Amino acid sequence: MEKKSNVNNLEKIVSFCKRKGFVFQSSDIYGGIGGFYDFGPLGVELKNNIKKSWWKRMVQERSDIFGLDSSIIMNPKIWEASGHTSNFTDPLVECKKCHKRFRSDHLKNIKECPECKGELIPPRQFNLMFKTFVGPVEDNASIAFLRPETAQGIFINYKNIIDTQRVKLPFGVAQIGKSFRNEITPGNFIFRTREFEQMEMEYFVKPGEDEKMFDYFVEERLKWYTDDIGIKKENLRIRKHEEDELAHYAKSCVDVEYNFPHLGWSEIEGIANRTDFDLKQHEKFSGIDLKYFEEDTKNKFIPYVIEPSCGVERTMLAVLCDAYEEIEGGRTTTTEKTKEIEIILKINKKIAPLEIAIIPLVKNKEEITKKAKDVYRLLKKEFICQYDEIGTVGRRYRRQDEIGTPFAITIDFETLTSEDVTVRDRDTMEQKRVKILDLINYFKNNL
Repeated sequence: MEKKSNVNNLEKIVSFCKRKGFVFQSSDIYGGIGGFYDFGPLGVELKNNIKKSWWKRMVQERSDIFGLDSSIIMNPKIWEASGHTSNFTDPLVECKKCHKRFRSDHLKNIKECPECKGELIPPRQFNLMFKTFVGPVEDNASIAFLRPETAQGIFINYKNIIDTQRVKLPFGVAQIGKSFRNEITPGNFIFRTREFEQMEMEYFVKPGEDEKMFDYFVEERLKWYTDDIGIKKENLRIRKHEEDELAHYAKSCVDVEYNFPHLGWSEIEGIANRTDFDLKQHEKFSGIDLKYFEEDTKNKFIPYVIEPSCGVERTMLAVLCDAYEEIEGGRTTTTEKTKEIEIILKINKKIAPLEIAIIPLVKNKEEITKKAKDVYRLLKKEFICQYDEIGTVGRRYRRQDEIGTPFAITIDFETLTSEDVTVRDRDTMEQKRVKILDLINYFKNNL
C-alpha cells in the first residue's frame, strides 16, 4: 500500500456511479434528458438508507414530530399564497447566436455567451415551477403545478395535525417526497437536478421561542451528518445568510455546506426561521382560521416555524465523495507489487447499500456452494446481502470493498465440519471465525 487519496474530480465520481450501478442518466438509450437521473440497484439502497436514517432521527426517536405524505399536485392557489407564483424565479438570459440559455447570476459576463461568445439578451425572470393540467381540458381553469417544495404540503395540513393528533406547541411535521424545479441550467451531476427528493421538517413554536429552537436545530442537524451517516466533520461547515440573500419569508437562515471536490463549499441543507409568514398567508388566502389556541393563557396566535430542509440526492453525493478512497498499489497482503489502484468506499455501516457479501471459497465444490447459499438465505431475511462466487476470493473482496460492503463472509472447507465462517471487516481487513448460528446477532451488534 503506497498512498491514499480521495476523489478529486466530478468525472471520476460520475463514472464510478454508472459503472457500479449507483446512478444512471435518465432515458440513457434515447440520448438522455437534462437534469433527470435514475438510481440503480446500489443507488436506490443508499438513498433509502439515507431517508430511513433521517426519518429515524427526526420522527421515530421523537415524540414531538409527526410524519406526513402530502400530494405532489395541489390547489394552485397554494402557490399564489406562498409567493411561488410571483417570487419563485431565476434571471434568464439567452444567446442571440446559439440560442442557449443560462442563469445570469451564474455568469461572470452577462453580455457575452460563455459557449460561443455571442451576444446575450437582457435578463428576464423565469418561473421555475413545472406547469401541468388537471382534467381532460387544457385551459386556464385546469392549470396546476408540480410542487417545487414539500413544505407547503405541511403548512396546509397544519390544522389537520392539530385536530387529529391533539398536539401542543412546540411540535413538528416531517415528510420526505419528490419536488420539481425547472432549472435553467441543471448540472454538477445529481447536485442540481429538475426532479429531486427533499427531507423537510416544519417545527411550530411560540413566537419568542423561535431563536432558541433555531439554534437547537442547527446543532441537531450537524450531529446527524457526522454521527448518523458518517460524514467527516472537517468537510462540513455552517454558513449564515447575509441580509441581502435571505428569502422573503425568512427571519434568519443558515446553510449546512459540504466541501465538494469539484464545487468547493456548497449547500446540502438549509435551516430557516420562516416566522409566521406561511400560515398567515394561507389563513388570508383560504379564509380558514389557522391560529393556535393556547389553553393555559387562552391566547390565540400564529406560530413561528423553524425549517430544516435537505436534499436526498445532494446528501447522497456528499456521502459518496466523502467515502471514496483510492489506494495506489492496493491493500495486498502478499509481497507481490502491483500498480493497480484499489477503490474503497468507506460508507458508514449504518447506510451502506449492501451490508454483507457471502463468498464461497470455491464455486466448483457443491458442498461449499450449498452451505454458502444456506447462509445467504439465513441472513437475507434480516440484512441486505449479495451472494458472490465469480473470480478469486481476493478479487471478490476488492469488488465488495469498492461498493462499500462492510462485511464479507467466506465459507470454506472448515465450515463443513465446524459450522463457523470467516467474517472480514471492510475497513480493518481483520478476519474472525463466527458460528453460523451466531451470525444474525453478530451483525445486529456490528451494523
